[in-house]
Amino acid sequence: MAGHRIPHFQNDVGADMIEIGVTEFMCCGATPPYDHPHVYLDMGDEREIVCGYCSTLYRYDGTLTPEETRPVGCRLVEVAA
Repeated sequence: MAGHRIPHFQNDVGADMIEIGVTEFMCCGATPPYDHPHVYLDMGDEREIVCGYCSTLYRYDGTLTPEETRPVGCRLVEVAA
């Protein structure tokens, strides 16, 4: 799909669980340069998934937009150079 971007999430706050508004995404672990390999995760029919690298539990919450996270600030936003 043209223009479709997969959201990236990071866990700089060290949360045990991050609630997100999407079921397909990339986990980065932490903000670069402390990130792990960026891995694509797909919850499928489930409502949660654990990242195999950083053990962060991601839980889907349909009340959140694709840009929102709980705790706030866990979406990785890359700043253009």
